[in-house]
Amino acid sequence: MSPSRPSRPTLLLVLALTALWGCSSNEPKPPVEQLFSDVQFDLTVPPETPVDAAIFLTGPSATFQGTDGRGLEMVYQGGRQFSLKARLPKNTAFTYAVRMTAPTPQVALDAQGTPEADHTLTVQENEERVALTVERFGAEGGQTGARTVFIVQVPDTTPAGAKVWLTGNQPELGNWNGAEVELYPAVDNAYAGAVTFAAGTGLEFKMTLGSWKTVEKSDTGAEVDNHTFTTSGGFERVSIAVGSWANTTPTLTGNVRYLQNVTPTDATLKPRDVIIWLPPGYEADTSRRYPVLYMHDGQNLMDNNTAFAGEWNVDETAQALVESGQVEPLIIVGIYNTIDRIAEYTPVPAPKYPDAGRADVYGQFLIQELKPRIDAEFRTKPEAQFTGLAGSSLGGLVSMSLGLKHPDVFSRLGVVSPSVWWADREIIAEVNALTTKPALRIWEDIGTKEGDGDEAETVADANALRDALVAKGWVLDSDLKYTVVEGGQHNEAAWSARFGDILRFLYPVNQ
Repeated sequence: MSPSRPSRPTLLLVLALTALWGCSSNEPKPPVEQLFSDVQFDLTVPPETPVDAAIFLTGPSATFQGTDGRGLEMVYQGGRQFSLKARLPKNTAFTYAVRMTAPTPQVALDAQGTPEADHTLTVQENEERVALTVERFGAEGGQTGARTVFIVQVPDTTPAGAKVWLTGNQPELGNWNGAEVELYPAVDNAYAGAVTFAAGTGLEFKMTLGSWKTVEKSDTGAEVDNHTFTTSGGFERVSIAVGSWANTTPTLTGNVRYLQNVTPTDATLKPRDVIIWLPPGYEADTSRRYPVLYMHDGQNLMDNNTAFAGEWNVDETAQALVESGQVEPLIIVGIYNTIDRIAEYTPVPAPKYPDAGRADVYGQFLIQELKPRIDAEFRTKPEAQFTGLAGSSLGGLVSMSLGLKHPDVFSRLGVVSPSVWWADREIIAEVNALTTKPALRIWEDIGTKEGDGDEAETVADANALRDALVAKGWVLDSDLKYTVVEGGQHNEAAWSARFGDILRFLYPVNQ
């Protein structure tokens, strides 16, 4: 007996149910709600931010690693951008702040220098982007005082790891030393640094790669004028673009030698270069010995490429005067200054310069170390009667002070545009304290256009030093030559113009 077949109605019912089942199983399932959001944080930092800055988002929740944690580190992306991607729970309010932990701990500040309020965030989408901008970074308690930030864009030819320096006309900028304020590598291929000045300070400055041998030029290699800026007394940024760096060729006349990186035994004094000009005929007559003039600020004396704003033309002037028989053939030794110029060229501290007053230490280096080396390596007349000391501004001050204290070493002084004002005219007190008149031949001068506004007081200071010397026995136009230069300014060009007269007085023929 054969099996019975399902009836037609039953078959149709089975097929219909199968079709319905298939349709039901192919319907899309409702999406599963994502509980977290992938959040991209993009931070724009101020242009002075160090390129090696460690920047974090910190907050009290576990997501931001809590109040004791480092936070979430952002990654430098180039330009002025840092970023990070974090997964945050949705519909949860977060509080967080932007902080820098290195090179120094700093917090985000607003434009007025007040610490920023913490940010708040609640995310709802699966992916979100948060854009942040920090106006400034500064101390935890804020930073509202004067602060001038220099932002320097350097050319692509700047060597990797190069040290870029800011130098200029103010003591805080090294008085044109050539390497005073070292800038640090900042974001966006720049260098940056901050200096504090009083309001209304007129700045002139340039950039170097450590010394005036490699100074900023235009993008075509031409000379550029000094940058200028007048400070406001608040927070401000000064942006500079360097066109190129120039490795300059020395502009020297005559027989010039160098002692490189002369390192004093006193560790508080920094190494420095020394430039030596030798008179015509020095190589031809190997038996002849010569008097010596030691001069401060050596980089400004003979080579225009190491001087900040022109040189004294010491080499050209001395060469011409010796060859024409107007001065005695002599050796001139230029001692480069360092970033400690103010400290080394001042005999006592001053209220604004408590770390100054190291002229005696500098003098001991000259007397006990440099002079013996010069006497050993060159044919000098080492006795005091043949040895001079000269300089301008603070260099004139230190020449006067060291000469008074060491007439057994230096007998001829070039006191050029001296900073008599230092420490309430302390140098005049040194003269007044003399019990006997030392055998010193002294040149003193001053220009009528020197000083910062009170030029009459500058001349009055120089007059007071002259009068103190005369009171102690110096005779004008005999062993003391005093000159007031009408229209004379406080710069290398002015000192160059009268250097010939200085040499004629200090080293006359057959003196």
